[in-house]
Amino acid sequence: MSRYLGLMSGTSIDAIDAALVDIDGAGRVRLDLYAEYPYPPALAAALHAARRQAETLALDQLYRLDLRVAEAFADAALELLQVAGVEPVSIRAIGSHGQTLCHHPDPAARYTVQVGDPNVIAARTGIATVADLRRMDVAVGGEGAPLAPAFHAHALRDPALCRAIVNIGGIANVTLLDPASEAVTGFDTGPGNALMDDWTRAHRGEAYDADGRWAGSAAPDTDLLAALSADPYFARRPPKSTGREYFNSGWLARHIDAMPVRPDPAVVQATLLQLTARTIARAITENTSATAEVYVCGGGAYNAALMRAIAGTLDGSKVTTTAALGIAPNAVEAMTFAWLAHRRVEGLTGNLPSVTGAARSAVLGGLYLPPP
Repeated sequence: MSRYLGLMSGTSIDAIDAALVDIDGAGRVRLDLYAEYPYPPALAAALHAARRQAETLALDQLYRLDLRVAEAFADAALELLQVAGVEPVSIRAIGSHGQTLCHHPDPAARYTVQVGDPNVIAARTGIATVADLRRMDVAVGGEGAPLAPAFHAHALRDPALCRAIVNIGGIANVTLLDPASEAVTGFDTGPGNALMDDWTRAHRGEAYDADGRWAGSAAPDTDLLAALSADPYFARRPPKSTGREYFNSGWLARHIDAMPVRPDPAVVQATLLQLTARTIARAITENTSATAEVYVCGGGAYNAALMRAIAGTLDGSKVTTTAALGIAPNAVEAMTFAWLAHRRVEGLTGNLPSVTGAARSAVLGGLYLPPP
């Protein structure tokens, strides 16, 4: 049995997810402890600004963020270990996703950028750190995302039932697990929480719409929903991935500006919630014929209105959260990166070409050793 620690922060840029896991010789993963550590407000604001200006970000700003994120990740790791009563020397490795600043899956100029210097994490914690987990997949022709379906297939597959694992962070992704096939289908479905969070922040001064109560106070605008849903991304066949570079406030504003009458802000929020629910449902129904179970993880799993909308759209499928499988919804992604660290340390491949579009499987990430 080996212990690993996974660190993850998604496109919502709200907190660092930290998971302490045990992985046995057969590769079975057990969660020991999970916690969330909010970014300091100044750092969160700087990351949001950098994401919006990623294509013109000065090198000085980039590397200062690289250092600040690494320090925050190291603090999260050390605090989790202190709470768990575990000494750093007992951890085989940290798997650090870092913080994505930009993700460009366009084949003409494909790249993905995460900050959070793993050298700093390794030096601060005294623990070997696996990081830069996406770019080897890009180097062998993949999009570098999503990576979570590999862990979903490893840990959450059922030998007899079709399952869909839906991760709703800033961007949503789905993993389709069919017991009749070893192949895994997984891809980004489009907006998850990101557009709803941005709209809530802009119009209510709150970080997010708790339980979707604001969205639930109005009916969606059917014309706006139809216009948003007609974006070509949703009709593209997988493999595919996307990010905030595409689905952002500017994308939404262009659609709203084209409406003959500007909708009320609550109506827009209701429309965005339906967009997330319907594009997730569409991704599942168009890519599988018999999904019996749908398990949701990520922050969106805690949005009651969104969960009801997904269940209502997927009539006939059981829709619940990964808590029913024994894993807290917010812990799944951090566990993914602990597991990917294990794969890197053991020299095992971590990507799924059927998901990312890579030409072949590859060992992902670099291994950064602490000073002796």
